[in-house]
Amino acid sequence: MDSFKIYTQSDIDLLINERVAEEKLGQHVYVYDCPTCAEGEINIQALMDSPAQYVLLGIPEDIGVRANLGIAGTKTAWNSALKALLNIQSNPFLSGEEILVLGHFEIEEPTDASLQGLRKKVNTIDALVYPIIQKIVNAGKVPIVIGGGHNNAAPIIAGASMGTGGHKINVVNIDAHADLRDRAEGRHSGNGFSTALGSGYLNQYKIFGLHQNYVNQTLPNYIAANPNIKAFYFEDLLQSPKSVSENWNDFIADLADPSGLEIDLDSIEKVLSSAQTSSGFELNDIRNILLSNRKNFAYLHICEGATEMEDGRVDIKTGKTIAYLITDFIKALQPHISQKP
Repeated sequence: MDSFKIYTQSDIDLLINERVAEEKLGQHVYVYDCPTCAEGEINIQALMDSPAQYVLLGIPEDIGVRANLGIAGTKTAWNSALKALLNIQSNPFLSGEEILVLGHFEIEEPTDASLQGLRKKVNTIDALVYPIIQKIVNAGKVPIVIGGGHNNAAPIIAGASMGTGGHKINVVNIDAHADLRDRAEGRHSGNGFSTALGSGYLNQYKIFGLHQNYVNQTLPNYIAANPNIKAFYFEDLLQSPKSVSENWNDFIADLADPSGLEIDLDSIEKVLSSAQTSSGFELNDIRNILLSNRKNFAYLHICEGATEMEDGRVDIKTGKTIAYLITDFIKALQPHISQKP
């Protein structure tokens, strides 16, 4: 059965490579603690009682990608990213105590592996994901979600909206694709944001780095006609006299709270994914954006990366890439010794 696995300290300890005279983030992160809760129950008060501000969880699935006729593999990113994160040094820049590692969703393969069956299963995943995001946000914490396909943006946005008392969420998505495909096709990784818009949970939707080569004939006019959707095309970034971070800051200047941040790893050059790109952002462009951030995003969603694809491609660096993005996101809003008054 589909479920959510809550981690214990033993689960964390198994992933830590201990060394003499070193302390790792994994030795300082928090795990969920609720002695009075039933097994598997996530209690809002127990989340509120944790000193950690950021709640990390994984959605290791590629059903949504396959439902969009993509190549399987995104289910492999979570474990490698978590291990890479837990083995980062604990130090004055980031101790690990900022993070509660909650667990991951365990999602069974559908018995019907047809395209229709896969798309039906994505609806099931939606219903599994949003209540947990809702509880995390309702507890005043910031979920950091590692996917998985970009289909999971829809339940994350829904859960964040419900967790903020029903306020619509404004989202900026760093992505080569708009993921605004027709909802009538059935759920998949290509219509997470059209689903969120149609369901009434998403207000402003901004796409940063959208590739002109990946928009259909009608999408540019649709975006231009919709005042709540804005796109900054990657081709325009290439020709801009401003830096990526300057353009980013201009682009999100009017992004109202509550807001969420989406990072599709297929927007970054040479990161292994179903839609891996040879032309895109450099990893350090995205790191610069995150480290200079001063906006209190309601959530962070990193998706579409993989360490191993069904077609045989392998890249073990993907986990470390995700770990860099997680730590940069947290560090930007935490006081530490490199920040001058």
